[in-house]
Amino acid sequence: MSLELTYLLASAALAFVYMMTQAGAYRLQHGLVDRDPNRDVEERPNMLTARAGRALRNFQETYPIFIVLVVVVEFTGRSGLLTQWGAIIWFWARAVYLPVYVAGLGRVRSAIWAVSAVGLALILAGILI
Repeated sequence: MSLELTYLLASAALAFVYMMTQAGAYRLQHGLVDRDPNRDVEERPNMLTARAGRALRNFQETYPIFIVLVVVVEFTGRSGLLTQWGAIIWFWARAVYLPVYVAGLGRVRSAIWAVSAVGLALILAGILI
């Protein structure tokens, strides 16, 4: 399995961590048995729940791009240093992003997001060059 596919597989586990962080924060706020199981009437999220939800949504915005880029790398046989480093950078930046976001480190979070965007750009450059 290529390095890019390895990181794609690892990113599925990372997506699960993001999802469970958001779900866990929600359950901490609302308890195990929600008063409205359909969530038709919800309280305003507390700070932890809101941050975990925003982090998950942010991950979901860039994750499809990563998936598409890695699939294109695999189908075109364009794996190389740029695509490999791009996958490594994107994955580890996204792994660090979640705890930094939940901790409320805004400026650091923005810098980490920019690093993850560089990872995506490297993969794209590796495909196009």
